[in-house]
Amino acid sequence: MSLVLLVLAGALLAGFVNGLAGFGTGLVALGLWLHVIDPPLAAPLVVICSVIAQLLSLITVRPPVRLAQLWPYLVGGIAGVPVGVALLERIEAGSFRVAVGMFLISYCGFNLASRRLPTFDRGGRAADGAVGFAGGILGGAAGLSGALPTVWCGLKGWGKAAQRAVYQPFNLAILSWALASYAWEGVLTAEIGRLTLLCLPGTVLGVWLGVRAYGRVDDHQFRRLVLWLLLASGTVLTVANIW
Repeated sequence: MSLVLLVLAGALLAGFVNGLAGFGTGLVALGLWLHVIDPPLAAPLVVICSVIAQLLSLITVRPPVRLAQLWPYLVGGIAGVPVGVALLERIEAGSFRVAVGMFLISYCGFNLASRRLPTFDRGGRAADGAVGFAGGILGGAAGLSGALPTVWCGLKGWGKAAQRAVYQPFNLAILSWALASYAWEGVLTAEIGRLTLLCLPGTVLGVWLGVRAYGRVDDHQFRRLVLWLLLASGTVLTVANIW
């Protein structure tokens, strides 16, 4: 019973955060799931639930996705994933995650302490592609594909719809590729299928509630909300991997 309740609670809370902010499934869900699910099962389960939540929230929110704006991130991200996977053999994953976590803590803490959120909208498509490439590397090496594109979109000072129109399809593309890789390698077992069916009601309900809450926040509140979630993500990464 405790397994069912914790899995459902993790799916519900993760779906809510994803519906509200457009990311954060792993950040929220793993905090509960790892108490009752082994990591080899939890990792692909997070990817599956993330893909489901991203699809549901994209269909519901319908941010103004523009391919001309999105493609540099996608091309860079797809190119970066194999580089990140190759780096797995040369770096210590825990230390790498701690470094990313410390960056998120420093960046988000500074911005949240500032009286006015800074903006930087330069570099054009080359910079966007570089951010996507770096995000792909982080995704391949540590499962953290969304961190840098989310930071970059917030730094541009865009409204909430414009931000989600970039980093949410980007995350969906990278996660879908990861899911296809899991399927190809035979990682998606019957047990993962059973857990996915258990998560599905909580994910769907959570996304629906999160999307309703998303409609109640303005652009400034959304930027600060994203910073708080990224700060929480960095803290979880740092503490969990140091331990």
